[in-house]
Amino acid sequence: MKLNKIREMTETELNAEMLKMKKELFNLRFQHVTGQLENPVRMREVKKQTARIKTVIREKELSGLKKIQV
Repeated sequence: MKLNKIREMTETELNAEMLKMKKELFNLRFQHVTGQLENPVRMREVKKQTARIKTVIREKELSGLKKIQV
């Protein structure tokens, strides 16, 4: 998912996507340990996607604080 699409999402959509990514990462780690993981690159992609989502959530928090302080 592109960063622009992530920035257009609402907070509830971001939280839902974050939960989805955490579940997927858990399943990928479980598959890796049991030797059933077919695409190990997917773990890296999910971690990066999670970081992108967290970054956008934090940006929105900070922009909300700036509006209050001004």
